[in-house]
Amino acid sequence: MKGKKFDAAFKQEASKKVFEQGKNVSVVAEELGIHIKTMYRWLDEYKQDGENAFPGKGKLKPDDEELRRIKRGNKDLREENEILKK
Repeated sequence: MKGKKFDAAFKQEASKKVFEQGKNVSVVAEELGIHIKTMYRWLDEYKQDGENAFPGKGKLKPDDEELRRIKRGNKDLREENEILKK
């Protein structure tokens, strides 16, 4: 059975309750009806990426999107360079 789906805003608000309001992790998890391990995972993501955490399914964080764009451009330039060598 699949778990519930929560949007980014919900996860950010849950994380802010711990980080900014100083609430206990287990209390917040119980209030929201989520497993404590889920709450800790959200906290790790929020701590690492802040407001850019939880981009959603199929979306990338801004840094990851920039890296993908740069790699794609690099690949295109290498292909052009190979064509010009011939």
